[in-house]
Amino acid sequence: MVKTIEWTADGVVMIDQTKLPAEEAYVTCRDHLEVADAIRTMVIRGAPAIGCAAAMGVAIGVLKASDEELDAEFDEICEILASTRPTAVNLFWAIERMRKLYCGLRKQGAGLDLIRQRLVSEAQQVLVEDIASNQALGKHGASLLPSGGTVMTHCNAGALATGGYGTALGVIRAAVDRGNALDVLANETRPFMQGARLTVWELQQDDIPVTLLTDNMAGHMMQRGCVQAVVVGADRIAANGDVANKIGTYSVAVLAKESGIPFYVAAPTSTVDLGLASGEEIPIEERAPEEVTQVQGLQIAPHETRVCNPAFDVTPSRFVTAIITENGVAVPPYGGALRALVVEGASGRDET
Repeated sequence: MVKTIEWTADGVVMIDQTKLPAEEAYVTCRDHLEVADAIRTMVIRGAPAIGCAAAMGVAIGVLKASDEELDAEFDEICEILASTRPTAVNLFWAIERMRKLYCGLRKQGAGLDLIRQRLVSEAQQVLVEDIASNQALGKHGASLLPSGGTVMTHCNAGALATGGYGTALGVIRAAVDRGNALDVLANETRPFMQGARLTVWELQQDDIPVTLLTDNMAGHMMQRGCVQAVVVGADRIAANGDVANKIGTYSVAVLAKESGIPFYVAAPTSTVDLGLASGEEIPIEERAPEEVTQVQGLQIAPHETRVCNPAFDVTPSRFVTAIITENGVAVPPYGGALRALVVEGASGRDET
């Protein structure tokens, strides 16, 4: 299983996901500005992985900040990291976690060396907890998948999108580990091609059978009875169970509903935003037109073409069969079920 991100003495080291699968290269970020740039340019991507990167970005920023202007610089560090990508709530969750620790230590009168040490430890703990959460939700979700057959996924919600192990792919990994004979259909996920470049590569590393589809083949495969379940990740889940995920997820969910195929969402509770009543309130990131008009620098559309490039869409909760978290599985109605898993911490309880 690939190591997505790591805190080292040299800086925050992360695999460069823009270079996969052609090259397995690593980037070392030596300050918070480089971490922010890595998030913005999708060197690292996936909501949980962005959260880990943000926590480490705060920590390394504070290490580099001056003693005299630490409070002001801390706020600036957080603002810069928060401005990178608007949809994935784990980014803001991680920054707020680091801010809460920082403010608490300042209020207690802790020394600057201790503050820096504690922030570094907290960032490392975010990574440890994320991996453990993914492994736990994988176990909860594995029982929902068929003992044999084919599972479809969209985008990349594997180890590369998290601190390690993965959410959607974590469920698939856990099911395979327990003996389920599964094949995976991976949608290519235009325009950034995370399915083709990342999901296929990850599953090949684990010797899990995978077949690549173009995005517009999903309905055909469902109609022909080739799909027994769909499992995807999430970048933000509203209190009512509406799910923001990579663009194209909504289409897959509608097709699954029409075809009578269960559609599962796998995400840690840090991805659940109880402050948003529904998916209508989730901000949707619009990315550069070149991602659509070019493929690896090759122009495939006429110059000056008008482009719409939303990075995410929102799947209404009525299309979601279940939401898998590290604390258990929520089923409709989602309002109370998600709140119980997030707020009450109903550890290990499977709502199914």
